Amino acid sequence: MAESVISSKLRKATNVFAEKHKVSRTDRGEVLGSKGGFRGCTIWFTGLSGAGKTTISFALEEYLVARGIPSYGLDGDNVRTGLNKNLGFAPEDREENIRRVAEVGKLFADSGVVALCSFVSPYNKDRELARELHKEVGLPFFEVFVSTSLEECEKRDVKGLYKKARAGIIKGFTGIDQPYEIPVNPEVTINTENRTVDDCVQQIVEVLQTNNILPRSVVEKVIDLTVPEENLEDAIKEAEDLPSVEITKLDLQWLQVLGEGWASPLTGFMREREFLQCQHFNCLLDDGVTNQSVPVVLPISTAEKDKLSSCKQFTLRYNGVAKAIIRDPEFYEHRKEERCARQFGMFNDGHPYIKMINDSGDWLVGGDVDVLGRILWNDGLDQYRLTPNQLRAQFREMHADAVFAFQLRNPVHNGHALLMNDCKRQLVERGFKKPVLLLHPLGGWTKDDDVPLSVRMEQHKAIMDEGVLDPESTVLAIFPSPMMYAGPTEVQWHAKARMSTGANFYIVGRDPAGMPHPDPPKRDIYEPTHGGKVLRMAPGLTQLEIIPFKVAAYDMKAKAMAFFDPHRKEDFDFISGTRMRGLARSGELPPDGFMAPKAWTVLANYYQSLTAK
Repeated sequence: MAESVISSKLRKATNVFAEKHKVSRTDRGEVLGSKGGFRGCTIWFTGLSGAGKTTISFALEEYLVARGIPSYGLDGDNVRTGLNKNLGFAPEDREENIRRVAEVGKLFADSGVVALCSFVSPYNKDRELARELHKEVGLPFFEVFVSTSLEECEKRDVKGLYKKARAGIIKGFTGIDQPYEIPVNPEVTINTENRTVDDCVQQIVEVLQTNNILPRSVVEKVIDLTVPEENLEDAIKEAEDLPSVEITKLDLQWLQVLGEGWASPLTGFMREREFLQCQHFNCLLDDGVTNQSVPVVLPISTAEKDKLSSCKQFTLRYNGVAKAIIRDPEFYEHRKEERCARQFGMFNDGHPYIKMINDSGDWLVGGDVDVLGRILWNDGLDQYRLTPNQLRAQFREMHADAVFAFQLRNPVHNGHALLMNDCKRQLVERGFKKPVLLLHPLGGWTKDDDVPLSVRMEQHKAIMDEGVLDPESTVLAIFPSPMMYAGPTEVQWHAKARMSTGANFYIVGRDPAGMPHPDPPKRDIYEPTHGGKVLRMAPGLTQLEIIPFKVAAYDMKAKAMAFFDPHRKEDFDFISGTRMRGLARSGELPPDGFMAPKAWTVLANYYQSLTAK
């Protein structure tokens, strides 16, 4: 019997009665995955062979599972090697193939799983049958037309099928000698030509979020709170007529963080509910789980609270200039000791950020924020203050297929460079073609004895000028956040914020965001390895791969920075920050290979200028 007509001989079962489940979809959804709620649906990818259906489907599966959304990909080839191995490619077999897959997808969806079905499914009536099967039982169904042209599919021809079909070796091949009926009204149409897989995935994710299948936290969409240019004049006029409050430079830095979308999905300074979630869980819990380990809050005085408490909106001013409008404000007590104990693990005025908190207002005000234009500092460095959206665009232009971020607040020596270059090497060995480094120094407030931003940026540029880091695959930009020195709690914020740029790898160093304890005896506040350990466990960061820190020291035999080898520890010299600063102040040179000469000159000039003062 010919394979293409086997389906016509299949016997239909009789005396079969559907049984109702005793577990509801709602109950099932509460225990399935890490994002509470029923999210079962079927996403049906259709298009020509080679269009990219399975590539996008499996990438979407990986994306969702990494974010706690259970999903499963059903691919045409895979299904035909098992469930449907008795079916050929005649029209009646294609119909039965799709019917079976639609029924399986429906079962997956009913269980609370996102079923991802990737099938050519060339006929509209078969795809409509799949839709109706879901509609009858109240399950969402999304048709995704991967609209890659026949010409492009033939160019790709990964499996060599088009070549065989054109040669007559394969008969009944869709697009060549069998028709493909273009979907009439698909929920999503994706043209894969000249687009990355990640872009295609995000297009689908946004549709699913709009239809309440996915929580907002799953969507990697940067929430930019800056008033659009076409509305800016009217917004500024409105701001001038509103009551106002003066904010500090620190507050303005946090406003910039919010405005540019680094703290997405926050839409303004935290209200009390968001603040409590952040303080007690290091996460925002409404509409999914989003890591947010540090509070983004606006302190005000009792007098300011009394003045503004009846206002529906008011203006935030810096040096008298309107910078933002805060709407529907909520005022709540600023419990400073509790805040610091939870965030820093201590309440000690010897810690400089804790002192700033203690000196700030006794109330916090939260509310949605409209930022009145890009915040600029006019210090000659604004061109490096790239927003998350600008960085994403730059990475696309560079054709980056991986972005690894390095957070720093200190000058770069060759040990740091060794770590970054080794990370790039690892990514290339794993198959990435164009990994790009985001060299991302922190540009907000830092304590007085840290090297100023302007000096650090000049030193970082010198590192790149001397080729220690490859300028063709490195983006140097400024992260606008203030530094809090909150150890493992803060390092989660540093990692989470870089995710908004599209970074998918993050290098964590020793004692990240740490500092010495302000009280004797001499010791660090935080255990130096805890930052890296916490990052690998932190909720809401599972989609970001953490690259662990390797200890580097000066190899006196090789006369270069190298990864420490305990078997020949006598060959290594650990050059501390204190020793480095002493050499710079005295005009001495470090050992050859410790730091690029041009970069060392920048640092030495800075420290010698302090000595001269």
